[in-house]
Order: sequence, then C-alpha cells, then structure tokens
Amino acid sequence: MKKFVIVTNLHKDPELKISNQIAEYIKVKGGTAINLSQFSPDVVRFEDLDYTKIPEDTECIIVLGGDGTMIRVVRRTRMMDIPVIGVNLGTLGYLCELDRENMYQAIDKLLEDQYIVEERLMIKGYRKNEVKGRTALNDIVVHSTGVLAILRLNVYVNGQFLATYDGDGVIISTPTGSTGYNLSAGGPIIEPGANVLTLTPINAHNLNSKGIILRGDDVIEVELAPRRSNKDDSAHVSCDGDYFATLKAGDRFVIERAVHTIHICKVNKQSFLETMRRKMK
Repeated sequence: MKKFVIVTNLHKDPELKISNQIAEYIKVKGGTAINLSQFSPDVVRFEDLDYTKIPEDTECIIVLGGDGTMIRVVRRTRMMDIPVIGVNLGTLGYLCELDRENMYQAIDKLLEDQYIVEERLMIKGYRKNEVKGRTALNDIVVHSTGVLAILRLNVYVNGQFLATYDGDGVIISTPTGSTGYNLSAGGPIIEPGANVLTLTPINAHNLNSKGIILRGDDVIEVELAPRRSNKDDSAHVSCDGDYFATLKAGDRFVIERAVHTIHICKVNKQSFLETMRRKMK
C-alpha cells in the first residue's frame, strides 16, 4: 500500500509534530499521506471531521491517539471499507497496535505489503420499533442515570426470555470491547476475531447473576422493568461510552450485529495472548 490518510487526536499531538513526521516519512518512502486533523484541541469532536476529504483510493488510515480515537474514527469510516491501524499516544491502548518506538518499522511493512487485515464485528442498537440507531465497536451499555437506585432489566435473546438482572445495568460487548468496560465489570476476555457477543451485568444485586457468551448473530433485547409503584424508573444507553438514549419503564432496546465490519491492519506477529500479557504486565 502507498496511499495513506492520517487522523490525529490533537490532545495527544497538539502541534502535529508526530503526525507531520509520519507524513514526511511516508512521502520519502514513495507513498502519499493526507493529514486530516481539523478538529479543535479544546473539544475533540470527530463528528466535525470532513471525512469526504478521504480519497476513494485510500489504502490505509493511520490513527494517532488512543483507543478512544480509534473507536470514533472507525465508527465514522466503517462504510468506506478502508483498513485502519492505530499509533498509541495514550496509556494502555489495546486497539492501537503501534507506539512511538515501532511506528516507522510498521510503516515500512505497510509500504512493502507485509501485513494482514483482521475483520472485527460491530454491533448496532436502537429502540424497539424505531429505525434510528447507533453502531458501536466496543460495547453498548444500559446503565443507571447516576441516581443511586437499582435497575431491573429483563433480557431477551432471539425473542426468548433469558434472565432478569437487578443492579447498575448490563454491558453487551463485542470481542474487541471485551478488554474495556466488560473486563472492568468482571466479564471474560475474548479473542478479537471471535464471532460472539458477551452480556455482563454491572454490580449485580443477585448472588447468582452471571454473564453469558452469546453467538454473534443473536439479537438481544433489554427491557427496563418497573421497580417503583409510580413506574418512574429510567436508564441511559451508551454506545462506546457516548450517551445515546434514555429509557423509561417498559421501553425495550435492541442490540444486534451491525451490517458493516471494520478492518484493522496488523504488522506484528505478536499473538493476542502475547499482547494481553504485555499490556497487562
């Protein structure tokens, strides 16, 4: 591959020093690189990026920042079917394979077509009987609104009742997102290429409440059940950490596999287990 677009989180590279160095390196090596960094360093709003400036023949998007940057970029470019690779300028960065120490070696491999592309599933969520929804790479979470009150959530899979969870909410995670909020809540770590979803309760109030691994094609419905006599219960829905909707008692929210997948470039031969061991020390 020779044609690249660079998207940068200006909180992590405020003067575009690293971004410009990468762009110049690619050009010296015979490639082309467009730096698409147009958002304010005060408020990172990837929705304001003009993705129409990404040429149709772009072969790879290099994302500089962290996992949050990667998530927002791939969510906006998912329909372009362009492979993405991340350079971690943050802290942990499970999604970002590269860091400052190995990014030039990795670019050499990309230029020499020494890479593989991993396909990762995404999920979408929407209110039942509504068309408008939101996609997520990591997870969709139905959770409390901040008030110290337990939620009662009825969960259905493919139309069949699964369980009732009393607690702070539930996380529906992709394999990619299994190392995120799901991990913090005690959920299992899943190999990123697996075709499964995980459902993990948050601070469950039932001693026997356990998470469950479901098929990637299963359709999950989460219903907010009333616990108060006046039925004024409410819950929030977040997609990849961004607020999306508020549920009232009786509302159902549907989570299912998204039509589009994303493609992540890998140049390292390091396995997922080796990466996990290195990241988690």
